Amino acid sequence: MTSQLFANIYLNELDQFVKRKLKIRYYLRYCDDFVILGETKEYLSELVYLIDKFLKQKLKLTLHSDKIIMKKYHQGIDFLGYVVLPHYRALRIKTKRRMFKKIKKKHQDLEANLISKKSFNQSLQSYFGVLKHCQGHKIKKKIEEII
Repeated sequence: MTSQLFANIYLNELDQFVKRKLKIRYYLRYCDDFVILGETKEYLSELVYLIDKFLKQKLKLTLHSDKIIMKKYHQGIDFLGYVVLPHYRALRIKTKRRMFKKIKKKHQDLEANLISKKSFNQSLQSYFGVLKHCQGHKIKKKIEEII
């Protein structure tokens, strides 16, 4: 939790730069991940240059070139474990696999009396909370079949 807090404090300068100086309307950041929506690839390329320059000069940070992705919105935006599409959000496949693996492990631990039922249920409710933010109905049913 402290790293998230520190990221928000430290990157507040980036937020102010993006909103006030660059006047970017569609900007979303969580910790060190951010998304910017724009009309053209050229416009976005210019923003990458300006943001990278700002980060280097003011915050002594750099953008990770392998993580800069430009694509059309209808192809989906991969952000924070979800793929955001124009009319719905889906859980990222990698996130889904990790979730099932952890739930199966926790269920085994429960059956072996390594964790309490309360602890297992808390974990399960956490995963159900993640699924509330996307089209996760089928995934929830699969989880219920496992347990």
